[in-house]
Amino acid sequence: MNKTNVFKISAIACAVMAAWPATSAAETPSDEVKALSQPESVISIGVGNWSKDRFQLGKYDGMRDGKAYGFLDLDLVRRDGVTGTWMNLSGRNLGQDSRELSAEWLRQGDIGVSLGYSRLTRDDPMSFNTGLQGIGQVYQTISGAAGANALPKREVSLSTTRDLVELGFYKSISDALDLRISFKNEKKEGARIAGQGANAYFMTEPIDATTRQLEAILGYAGERLQVSGGYSGSWYENSNALMVGVIRGGTATSLSLPMDNQAHRLFLDAGYSFTPTTRGTVQLSSGTATQNETLPFGNEWTRWAGSPERLGGKVNTTTAEVGLSSRPLPRLSLNANLRYHDVNDKTPVVRFTNQTNGYYTAHGYRTKSGKLEGTYRLPDGYSLTAGVDYKDQNRTAPRNGNMAAITQIEAPFRQNIDETTYRLQLRRAFSETINGSVAYLRGKRTGSGDVTTTAAGVEAAINPSHISDRNRDKWRGMLDWSPSESLALQFTFEDSRDKYDFRPALGTGASDVPQGLKDGSANLFAADANYTLNDNWQLNAYYSLDITKSKLLGADDTAARNQKVTNFKETGHALGFGAKGQVSKDFRLGANLELVGSVTKTDQQVRTITPLDDISNRMARLKLFAEYQMERNSSLRFDLIHELWRTDDWTWTFSDRSPYTFNGLPTAIDGTTAILRQKQSSSFVGVRYNFKFQ
Repeated sequence: MNKTNVFKISAIACAVMAAWPATSAAETPSDEVKALSQPESVISIGVGNWSKDRFQLGKYDGMRDGKAYGFLDLDLVRRDGVTGTWMNLSGRNLGQDSRELSAEWLRQGDIGVSLGYSRLTRDDPMSFNTGLQGIGQVYQTISGAAGANALPKREVSLSTTRDLVELGFYKSISDALDLRISFKNEKKEGARIAGQGANAYFMTEPIDATTRQLEAILGYAGERLQVSGGYSGSWYENSNALMVGVIRGGTATSLSLPMDNQAHRLFLDAGYSFTPTTRGTVQLSSGTATQNETLPFGNEWTRWAGSPERLGGKVNTTTAEVGLSSRPLPRLSLNANLRYHDVNDKTPVVRFTNQTNGYYTAHGYRTKSGKLEGTYRLPDGYSLTAGVDYKDQNRTAPRNGNMAAITQIEAPFRQNIDETTYRLQLRRAFSETINGSVAYLRGKRTGSGDVTTTAAGVEAAINPSHISDRNRDKWRGMLDWSPSESLALQFTFEDSRDKYDFRPALGTGASDVPQGLKDGSANLFAADANYTLNDNWQLNAYYSLDITKSKLLGADDTAARNQKVTNFKETGHALGFGAKGQVSKDFRLGANLELVGSVTKTDQQVRTITPLDDISNRMARLKLFAEYQMERNSSLRFDLIHELWRTDDWTWTFSDRSPYTFNGLPTAIDGTTAILRQKQSSSFVGVRYNFKFQ
């Protein structure tokens, strides 16, 4: 149940109903007012069938298997006009695995409660031919190589479910003061693909975790001052501490799973209108997240002598933000914002395992950011907007303060990052039917305080893209055109280009060749059209094209450590057409066609490496519906859907395109093979009966 749907009868709707007097037969209220004062209830029941399995396109809708499904949707509404009390019971997809059910009771302007339940399923589009025993459990047995230790194989599919229960409470304390409380409890269960450390053995992560969230907000809304503040908390509990894999006739290896944690936050948001044209805002919050579960050391990891049994994790977060918006002149508008965000990692830096890099490494950071923007309305329908965004971030890194004991650093760090972005935008309303805008953004990121790795070889020259120096240039454009009352067109384009600057070489050896992103670009074009053919028929269409490119520098896997250049290009497109209309008084038709595709190209310019094939994905979906109005309050709806999905993804195959096998050949230990169905198609036929009543 969406939080925004709780207590959905707005103050405006209540005011409208309160102001509408009793009407005579000759005075009929508008349809909008009637819908609020005399709400209709709807029940929809039906059945449908998918002809084949939908491994890719049925991941989330709970209808992956090719079989028949029942449907039940309802929206039951009751309003007591004397007391102003609303009662609502809503349900969606009640005949399926992914479903929603919610109930709410609200007395206008006084008090309300809500209760909701929803389930979301996620089915892995791949399946596996495996001998693994104990799927979804903590202890799992991996097939041995041969003989008595080999386990029989069968095809398995993995899935997860999320069951969410929400409880809401609302109370109006006075005309200007109200209280809102919400509680959520989400239970996640199932299994997903995992591995056994450095060994390429197939295992599944057993999922049995609960997340709880509580939020309480007290809000005040006066004529000039609006204030809301409260508390939010979250608790995560994992029933499984480890996953243990035992090779049949061999050894056992364990891996830690996500540990229990909790977080608590106090917050205050306020806004004050100094004048009709000037308003200020303040946001303050302070929170603490902790993780103090006993560390689940396995049989291959031993606790370092003297280290604690618990992590003692603690991260304090503080945020303060102030904003000001003003219109000092009739043609000039100004916006300013300052923000301070501090993530202080107070977790002790101690060694936990017998590994030389078995230290916990703190990752705190402090960010100061600001924004200044102004818009000036020029003659002839023009308006010019200019702005600047600034961000200064200080990050903790190994060998800083009490981390001096760490002698092995696996990843580069940068302690100070500064980023400035300048924006300029020009808008114009050319006429009552056409307007557009064009914007340019220039961003520059620099940094200092580099801490490189202690590892020898190419790792020392890695330049991570999220902290390296970067220049960004971006153009954006938009055009809205309504050449007639029946036709509306929208066009959008974006062009973004990044350039990354590398740090100086760390030495003269061949292993010091630059490693990381060199440059990148992103382009987007989109067009939308809506056309009203007549009073009974509407048409729509859209098209989008996005192209993303990047150049990655690296070193090949030869002893000479030669420079390797890899050019990536991702092209995606989407095309759609739709039509719906009234054939007669009692008969409606509609159609919708979607075509979506993507192509990934990887061009490696290095010797001894065979070029990689392109990867393309394509989806086509055609939807048709017909609705017949049997009576004033009842109708029949027929749906026909046909969908296709194609891919030539080779990432789960060997170079000869044979299925990927965990731990090598099928005759080796494990021998699980991954199954990706590259061609999938299915058709759906369904019918629904809809009934409305008051």
